Amino acid sequence: MCNFYYLLATLLYFIHHGNSQKADNCFPSEFLESLSMSVKITKAGFHRDLQYSVQWGKVDHDVKALLVQKLPSGVYMDEYQLETLKQDTGLEVLLDSKVDLEAPEYLSSGFTALVFLSGKHEATVPVHGRYHRPSNSSQKRVTVDIESPRLLLRSDQCETLRARVHHAVTDAPCTVRNHSFCSWLEIRDLKDTGAVSLEIPVGDSSMILSVCVGTVLTAALSCFYLLRSIWKHGTF
Repeated sequence: MCNFYYLLATLLYFIHHGNSQKADNCFPSEFLESLSMSVKITKAGFHRDLQYSVQWGKVDHDVKALLVQKLPSGVYMDEYQLETLKQDTGLEVLLDSKVDLEAPEYLSSGFTALVFLSGKHEATVPVHGRYHRPSNSSQKRVTVDIESPRLLLRSDQCETLRARVHHAVTDAPCTVRNHSFCSWLEIRDLKDTGAVSLEIPVGDSSMILSVCVGTVLTAALSCFYLLRSIWKHGTF
């Protein structure tokens, strides 16, 4: 009986050891040390681009990358624009919730975008600033900070993923179609990562009265001009 338990324990050890070796061979230490990610924001005004790039060393199997990007209430992504870009350029972005495109910043909430990288492991994702409350001070712009995304990796050749000292195993959608979940290795000690920010113009609340008066006068004069033209040239 003791020999049976000894043989069973030995067999389980070799099975576990074999799985661990497969997991280590999937993402070896040299590969993990070669990882780097950069995030940039380009363009000006309310309509910007988030540019992502992930680099790694050579590996003998295909590696899929997923960026989990949290976005604050001060910006939004247009799901209809993303769908068009998916058809035109192959961009794959999955939003975790419906996004109100018209709501101002103070009536919106943050959301998460899943950016699936393919090909050159790069992506350019459009992001748009929301209107903020008018300022009653001399502040002309407001700064919106966008934190660095989380990087997740997986490979179809790897059946088992094992957590590391600086990395964890987490579940996320396998593809942008969101039909099933897969195990991904989350990389937590990336090189050259950091938050990016954008400045968005805000209105001046001290100008509300003059703007309202000017708008009303312009509308009244336009109506008067139209009525005068109709009365003068119209046929009754």
